Amino acid sequence: MSDVKPIISFKNFSFRYQTQQEPTLKKITLDIFPGEKVLILGPSGSGKTTLAKCINALIPNQDKGEVSGSCIVNSKNLMETSVFERGNDVGTVLQDSDAQFVGLSVGEDIAFYLENKNVPLDKMKPLVAKAANTVDLDRFLKQLPFDLSGGQKQRTAIAGILHGSVPILLFDEPLAALNPDMSHSIVDLIDRLNQREKKTVVVVEHRFEEVLSKAVDKIVLLNDGEIIKQGTPDDFLRDDILEKYGIRNPLYLDCLKKVVGSIKQKNQLWNIELIDAATYRSEFQRFLDQTKPETIPHKVSDQSVVGIQDLRFSYDGEHDVIAIDRLNIHQGEKISIVGKNGSGKSTFAKLLTGVLKPDSGKITELGHPINGQTIQEIGNNVAYVMQDPNKMIVEDTVEEETGLALKLHHKSADEIKTKVAEALKITDLYSMRHWPVNALSYGQKKRLTVASLLVLDPAILIMDEPTAGQDFYHYKRIMTFIDKVVREKNITLMIITHDMQLTLEHTNRALVMDQGAIIADDDPFKILNDKSLVRQAGLSQTSIYRLAEKVGVNGEALARATVDI
Repeated sequence: MSDVKPIISFKNFSFRYQTQQEPTLKKITLDIFPGEKVLILGPSGSGKTTLAKCINALIPNQDKGEVSGSCIVNSKNLMETSVFERGNDVGTVLQDSDAQFVGLSVGEDIAFYLENKNVPLDKMKPLVAKAANTVDLDRFLKQLPFDLSGGQKQRTAIAGILHGSVPILLFDEPLAALNPDMSHSIVDLIDRLNQREKKTVVVVEHRFEEVLSKAVDKIVLLNDGEIIKQGTPDDFLRDDILEKYGIRNPLYLDCLKKVVGSIKQKNQLWNIELIDAATYRSEFQRFLDQTKPETIPHKVSDQSVVGIQDLRFSYDGEHDVIAIDRLNIHQGEKISIVGKNGSGKSTFAKLLTGVLKPDSGKITELGHPINGQTIQEIGNNVAYVMQDPNKMIVEDTVEEETGLALKLHHKSADEIKTKVAEALKITDLYSMRHWPVNALSYGQKKRLTVASLLVLDPAILIMDEPTAGQDFYHYKRIMTFIDKVVREKNITLMIITHDMQLTLEHTNRALVMDQGAIIADDDPFKILNDKSLVRQAGLSQTSIYRLAEKVGVNGEALARATVDI
C-alpha cells in the first residue's frame, strides 16, 4: 500500500496522563490504511485503551495529559480536533454498551446522532430503519435498550455509529460480555461492515481466537505502552510470541503442538478451517491410546450447601424467567453455569444472594432457608462477584475497597492490613494499592472486586464472568488462586461464564440454563460433546472439539487429554 495514504497515522507518538509520572504510550509509530481491519492486542495496562482514545480524540479533549509526536486521523491532527469533529471520522463502540445508551428505545438510540445533526424526522426515519436492518435489529426498534440481550445491545451501539458514513469504526472489547454464539455473530457483523461497507475497522480485544474466525489484515501487539510487533496473524502464530505477552494462543494450535510437536504448516494458521488436520490422524490416535484420559468422578461432601425446590421468579408477574424444580449443590463442588445471554444465569445468582426474592419456592443455604434473611446475613456466607465491577466498587482507593468488607465486619486493623495485602499481591494490584479506583482499567477493576470478596473466606463463592476483560496471564493467575482457595478452604464455587475452556479447566459440573430452566446438569466435557445441546443453549464447542472432528478422533477424549494445555 505504498502509494496509498494511511487513514490513521502515529509518528513517534507519546502520551502521559496528567495524574501519572511516566508516559502510558511511548514513541508509537503505526500506519493503518483505508479498508484495513486491524486488531490491537496486549496485556492489561499495556496502553490499548489509551491508544484507542487517541484515535477517537477522547485524548486529549477529555483525558488531559502531555502529548509528543503526531497523530493524524483522516487528515486531521489530533491536537486540532474536538471530540465532536472526530465523531465525523470515527464511530466508537464501547466495551460497556450500557454506558453508551442515551435513548428510551432502540430506535431513539440509533437516531441520537441524527438528532444532534438536526436531521428532519421524515429523513431520519428511513436512515434509522436502514441502520437497524444492517445489524438485524429492525424488529426491536420500540424495545428498551436495557431489556436487550448482550449481543443485541452491542448491535444497537453499532447501529448508532453507522450514520454519517464515518470511514473508521473503533471497537473496544466488543466480545467481553457475550456468549460464544453471540460473539460469532458480532465478529461476522464487524467483518461485513469491513468488507461490504468498506469501513476501516480497529478492534481492541482479548479474545484473539474468536476475532480470528474472520480474516484480519494486521495485528498490533502492545506492551508497556510500546509496540512490540506488528504483522499478519500468521506472523504472530509462527513466532509463538503471544502467550509471553498475556494473550492466549488459539486452542487448536496448542493442541496440535502438544500432540505432534512442531507444525509443518507455516501459513494460514489463523483459522482452524484452514488447518490440514487430516494428515495428523495416526499421531492423534496414538496420542489418545497412550494417554487414555479417564473420567474420574469429582469427590464432594455429602453436605448440601444450596437446595432449591420449585423455584419461580418473574420480573413482570406473568412470565417466569426462573423455573427450577429441584437442585442440590454440595460443599466443595466447582460448578459452571452456562447458557446464552438472557437465559436467566445472572437472575439465578441474584436469587441465591438475596438481591431478588422468589415469587414462590424455597432456597436453602447451609441448611437454613434464606427467606427472611437480610442481604447482609446471606452475604456472610455467600459472596457474589458481579459481572460489571463498576456496580460493586464504592471506595476511593484500591486498598480501601479491598478492606471495606473486613472493616464492616469489625475486623482488627492488623488483620485487615494482612488480608488486604495478601489479596492484592495475588491479584497483581499491590503496587497500585494507593491508586484511586477510577485510574484502574476495566480488567484491573475486575481483579479488585475479586480481591475484595475473597478476603472474607466465604462458604459459597459466586462469580459472574470473573475473567471477562482479562488477559491470559491474569486469567491464569486469578483462576489458579481461586482453585487454591476453593481446595484449601473447601469452598463451593459457582462460576457464570461464557468461556467454555474455563468451564473445562476449572469446574467439574455444568448447569446449562435456557429460558430460566436447567436443561442439563452433567460433566462439562460431556455437555460440550452434545452438539444439539450446544446449539440449543447458544454455547460453542471449543476449537479442540472441532479439531478432533477434522482429524477423525473423539472430541471429548481429546479435550480431556489436552485440558491442561
